Amino acid sequence: MGDTRPTVLIVDDDELNLELIAEYMRATEIRSVAVASGELALSKLNEKPGGFSAVLLDRTLPGIDGLDVLRTIKSDQQLSMLPVIMQTARDSKKSVLEGLQAGAYYYLTKPYDRQTLLAIVRTALNDYETYCELQLNVRRTAHTLKMMNRGRFSFRTLEEARSLAALLANACKASDHVVVGLTELLVNAVEHGNLGIGYEEKSRLNALGLWEDEVKFRLNQPEHIKKRVTVEFERKEKTIVFAILDEGEGFEWQKYLKLSPERALDSHGRGIAVANSISFDRIEYRGNGNTVCVTVVDQE
Repeated sequence: MGDTRPTVLIVDDDELNLELIAEYMRATEIRSVAVASGELALSKLNEKPGGFSAVLLDRTLPGIDGLDVLRTIKSDQQLSMLPVIMQTARDSKKSVLEGLQAGAYYYLTKPYDRQTLLAIVRTALNDYETYCELQLNVRRTAHTLKMMNRGRFSFRTLEEARSLAALLANACKASDHVVVGLTELLVNAVEHGNLGIGYEEKSRLNALGLWEDEVKFRLNQPEHIKKRVTVEFERKEKTIVFAILDEGEGFEWQKYLKLSPERALDSHGRGIAVANSISFDRIEYRGNGNTVCVTVVDQE
């Protein structure tokens, strides 16, 4: 059997840094391929578009610099969803913001230690694995909602959230992007909305690898066991609208619509920003934030 481990493309013109990163990954479940220039990185990616699960990209490179490599990746339909971790010695807010705006939702500033590097790489790999599974689920349920104009659904678990997102995404032509945003919003409605897991608490749970266990535990507690998330779907002449309502107290949604440099190094918190930028034409939170309506323009 072939090697099924996830593969990270490392792009850095510093030979010592390449060796150090490769050494960090050698004792893990992660494979790595190293190149020393942006030109070689793009050649590797074009040669085998599905061969990598993440790119660890130095900002400063000879020839094509890291930011241009990032923009090229994000403009390529086959590569656009590939997670790019931008690494740089420049830790200014302006530098991080430039990377975020170009599509680097994962960031490392030099110098970093092994634990920090592997934590960010694993976060990116896990997110990409989830994305690939969502695409598979979308294909399995293809065309199910094409003839449906209106519907109302409810669910309570993470598994149900992911299955429903795959189903509903098929109502839209751009299902591969819509499913990413719907999954994020439906999962948020369970974990943050109905179960009340806050941002700092999720950071702690992620660090311990206990997030899903905590969600399952809370789902079975008396105060949560009857809570459900409701989703309404409506197809209009040129748009499709999804309204998602949870039973929580809401949250400060305004600061999550865009990923800020202050949260760029966190292990989570980028999902709503990604959904806002790639999945929907409009996203609108109402009231205290426990209702969100998203619109997809769906026409030829």
